[in-house]
Amino acid sequence: MNWSRFKSHFYQNPDLDVALDISRIPFPDGFLAAKEPAIQQAFAAMDALEKGAIANPDEKRMVGHYWLRAPQLAPTPELSAEISSTLAAIKEFAAKVHSGALAGPKGKFKHLLVIGIGGSALGPQFVSHALGHPRKDKLAVSFFDNTDPDGIDYVLAGLRGQLAKTIVVVISKSGGTAETRNGQLAAIAAFKAAGLAHASHFVAVTGAGSKLDATAISEGWLARFPMWDWVGGRTSELCAVGLLPAALQGLDIQAMLDGAAAMDVVTRNRTTAQNPAALLALMWYFATDGRGAKDMVVLPYKDRLLLFSRYLQQLVMESLGKEHDLKGNVVHQGIAVYGNKGSTDQHAYVQQLRDGVNNFFVTFIEVLKDHDAKTSVEVDPGITAGDYLQGFYLGTRDALSEKDRHSVTITLPDVSPRSIGLLIALYERVVGFYASLIGINAYHQPGVEAGKKAAGGVIALKLKLATALKASPGKPFTVEELASQLGVTEQTELVFKILEHLAANKPSGVKKRARTPWHQSRYLFKA
Repeated sequence: MNWSRFKSHFYQNPDLDVALDISRIPFPDGFLAAKEPAIQQAFAAMDALEKGAIANPDEKRMVGHYWLRAPQLAPTPELSAEISSTLAAIKEFAAKVHSGALAGPKGKFKHLLVIGIGGSALGPQFVSHALGHPRKDKLAVSFFDNTDPDGIDYVLAGLRGQLAKTIVVVISKSGGTAETRNGQLAAIAAFKAAGLAHASHFVAVTGAGSKLDATAISEGWLARFPMWDWVGGRTSELCAVGLLPAALQGLDIQAMLDGAAAMDVVTRNRTTAQNPAALLALMWYFATDGRGAKDMVVLPYKDRLLLFSRYLQQLVMESLGKEHDLKGNVVHQGIAVYGNKGSTDQHAYVQQLRDGVNNFFVTFIEVLKDHDAKTSVEVDPGITAGDYLQGFYLGTRDALSEKDRHSVTITLPDVSPRSIGLLIALYERVVGFYASLIGINAYHQPGVEAGKKAAGGVIALKLKLATALKASPGKPFTVEELASQLGVTEQTELVFKILEHLAANKPSGVKKRARTPWHQSRYLFKA
C-alpha cells in the first residue's frame, strides 16, 4: 500500500471525529464510478424507507429505527409524539429508580437483571460492556439471554441474597418468545423462593396488547414500555429495548441518540465520497464479489468493543442471509461475521488469517484514546501499554497486507456514549445500502421463524414420548419401539436425541439401560 492511494481513499469527518480507511481494499480506479448508479438507487431506497415506505412486505411493516433518534422525521405526528414521550418516560423511570423513589422491600435497587434474546440481549449486552464501569454504574447488570437452565442458575447464583434489591426488565415484542418466557418464569420462581413478590420488581418492554403486556397489567408490574412493530430486533438498541437497561445502568442515553443522529445526517449525503456508510457498503460488495464470497472478520483494538462482533453477527447475518432476492430468484446471499479483539487475536487466529485460507476481509476498529487516566504507566521508556496496542494493530494490518489479505479500518476518538451511537448508526445504514446493492430484503427473517416452528415440533414430540413412557411405568422400550408406537418412524433419530436428553436429567424420571449395540438400549419411566 502506498501513501498516494491512502490519501485518495482515506475518509475523515472532523465533525463526527470519525475516519474510514478503504485504501487496503484493492478495488480498481473505475470501480466506484461503475457502481455509482447502484449506490444512487440505494440512496433513493433509503430515503423512501425513512419516509415510511413499507420496507417489510412480508409483514406489511414500515422500518423506522432511524426515527428513534430523530422523532421529527417520523411519518406521522402521532409516531413522533410516541417516540418522544417514551424517551421521556424512560429517563423519568430511571431517575426514580436511582433516587430511591422506586425501591424494593430492602431499599434502593442495586442490581438489574435483563431477560431477552437476540436483539433484545445482544445490543444491551454490547452497550453495557462498552460503556459500563464497576464504580460508576448506578445498577450492576446481569442477563438471561438463553433458555439454558445452567446459564440461568449461574446468573442467579451471582444475585443470591440480592433479589430484594434487583429490578428485572423482561424484553419481548410478542411476549411469546420461548427463551424469554422461560427466563421470565425462572426469575419469578427465584423471587418466589426468596419470599418476594416479583411484580414489584418486574418491568415489561413489549408490544401493546402482547401476552407479556397482558401479564404485566394483570399482575401489576412496576412499569411497561413499548416495542413497535416498525423496529426490528436487530435495530432496536436505540428504543426502549436498549435505552431502558442503559438508563437504569446509569449510562448517558441522550449522548448515544445524539451520536446516532449525527451519523444519520452524514450518511444521508448522496455524494458517495462523502458518505462513510456508502463507501463501506461498496467495500463489502467488492470484497465479497457481491455474493458473500468472503467472511467479515471484525477486530476492534479495544477491550470494551469485544462484544461488537456478536452484535454485528445478528445485524449483518440476519439482515443479509437470504435465500431469495427481491425478484424471487434463489441467490443464497449473506456475509458471515466473526471476531475477537486485538491484540488477543494475534495470539489466536491471526496465524490463519495471514497464512491460511484467504476467504475473508478484516474490519479493524481503532480507538485513539487509551483511557481516562491522567497518566499512563510506562512499560518501556517513553512507551505505554496503549502504544503497544496501536503497534500490534498497525503491525497486524501490515502483516496481512503483505499476504494480500484485505482490510478496512474505522477510527473512533474514544469509546463513549456518543461514539457508540455513531457506530451503531453507521452499521445500520451500511446494511441497508448493501442490501439494496445486492437486491435483497434486509428487513425480514423467514429462516428464524422456520427454526422456531421446528423447535415447537420437538417440544410436542417430547411431550408425546414422556406420556407414552409414563403410561407404562417400568416397561423398557428401544428407540425404534417408541417411534413405531407413536407412528413417527420417520423421526426415529429425533426420538433418540430426546430420550438421551430425558435420561440425562433426573427430574424427568426417565432411565436408560445401556446395551450394545447402542441402538438396542432401553428407556423406561420410574416414578
